[in-house]
Amino acid sequence: MSHDRREACVCVCACLFPCSLSPAPLLPLTPLIRTAVRAPSQTHTPLLDRSTMLTRVRSVVSSFMGGVMAGGSNGEPTGGSDLPHRFLYSRPEFLGLSPDEIECSADHGARPILILKENRRLPWCSGYAEVINAGKSTLNEDQACCEVLVVKRRPAEASTANHTPPTRRRSSLPNGEGLGHQESQGLSEDLTFHYWGLFDGHAGSGAAVVASRLLHHHMALHLQEVMEILGSPDLLPPTCLGEQPINHHLNATSQRALTRAASLRGAAGAPGSQGTPVIRFFTEKKVSHESLVVGAIENAFKDMDVQIDREKEVYNISGGCTALVVVFLLGKLYVGNAGDSRAIIIRSGEVIPMSAEFTPESERQRLQFLAYMQPQLLGNEFTHLEFPRRVQKKEVGKRMLYRDFTMSGWAYKTVEEDDLKFPLIYGEGKKVRVYPLEQCKHSADDVLVLGTDGLWDVLSNQEVAEVVNGFLANCDADDQHRYTMAAQELVMRARGVLKDRGWRITNDRLGSGDDISVFIVPLMYGNKLNSLST
Repeated sequence: MSHDRREACVCVCACLFPCSLSPAPLLPLTPLIRTAVRAPSQTHTPLLDRSTMLTRVRSVVSSFMGGVMAGGSNGEPTGGSDLPHRFLYSRPEFLGLSPDEIECSADHGARPILILKENRRLPWCSGYAEVINAGKSTLNEDQACCEVLVVKRRPAEASTANHTPPTRRRSSLPNGEGLGHQESQGLSEDLTFHYWGLFDGHAGSGAAVVASRLLHHHMALHLQEVMEILGSPDLLPPTCLGEQPINHHLNATSQRALTRAASLRGAAGAPGSQGTPVIRFFTEKKVSHESLVVGAIENAFKDMDVQIDREKEVYNISGGCTALVVVFLLGKLYVGNAGDSRAIIIRSGEVIPMSAEFTPESERQRLQFLAYMQPQLLGNEFTHLEFPRRVQKKEVGKRMLYRDFTMSGWAYKTVEEDDLKFPLIYGEGKKVRVYPLEQCKHSADDVLVLGTDGLWDVLSNQEVAEVVNGFLANCDADDQHRYTMAAQELVMRARGVLKDRGWRITNDRLGSGDDISVFIVPLMYGNKLNSLST
């Protein structure tokens, strides 16, 4: 987050922080620090595109350096900043490493692979492994976070900024045990979501550290704003808050009929009244509950970006970072990505891509961005924001659903006079994806894989799937450590072994000289958790 602004997709894909960018500890765990010695298995060498070739050229340089680049005392590029650090550099909090262990893990020559010993402490028995780079930067610029958070309903008269924080952590519950009873009571009080995040720093680790600590709290704040609506899954979200109150006694068909009628009345009130002008018809888009969650994730990314940019004036926050996050909420998985990290689902041996690296999603977003950057092209008659229908005069000051060029989901904003302008965008953009975990039956070998670019620079989606499938097939299905060991195997395959010509993987290909971080999340545990809440 913070350098060049880029559009990201949510696969759901969310937008995030520049430079490709630009939360709450779990119980301390004792990690195993291992140096891999097994040679990777033989696989076919894929043809390389230009970007992959450039990446591997950088890896060659990193591999042959064999030492550490010069840096400041905190491992950041020298610049003489006297500002205090927002957060001190460390490894992911759930690893629970001591300062001595952190120092030992930063051996660029041996590159020990860090894994969890008490893996069951992470939600869903998630697996995690990481390794530092071959010398391109003093510190490991990757960061990771894994949380279970409970969003508290805010008082009706309260604002999110002036009252109690909206979340409390349930990280101490192994595998999310005990959450089923809480969710089975509905959303009258709390909203629980599970969160995994990977962050890859660019030009320093500062932004990655900050994003790993704070992004999920921004997400909780935005989810808190719509949690009452999410608690009524059979009713469409109201276009304008306050004008179309949620009626819990109406069925879904009746609610849609009322919403549709309201959209047809136009700005002059109910048709048929004396002195009513010609009715103006508006086509009102149907906004799903999923889109509200997507919008909350996207806005959290933007808020995190703004915070990092603002706090760089008072804190020593180096560089920018990418961000890849996964949220499990109400039976669905949402994947938000900004940068070149990647997530895939491996189900029954097949690969389902769950993120894309900065691919624009539609012409809608391109046109909205152009209108935002050059409003004079619109002659001051149009708005680049998109609403489900034309905004009416009487709705100024109310909160209405909207989205801008950075969003594929929807959120609420306070309507201003400027929003009354004619909308530039009418049509539907390309749909983003949400994985309906509760609708799919998963085996113990079906997993979600999250990895930073250090993994994907040298292994394709199919190669990753082959490694994971091959490893899990030889493990006891009841072994709760199998996913961390699979993550270790992936990191080992991507890093390779040190030879006289650098780090090498299968077929004597060049291994990754970058930092590598990997989560492996078993989807079967999501099925179990969802069954407890229904």
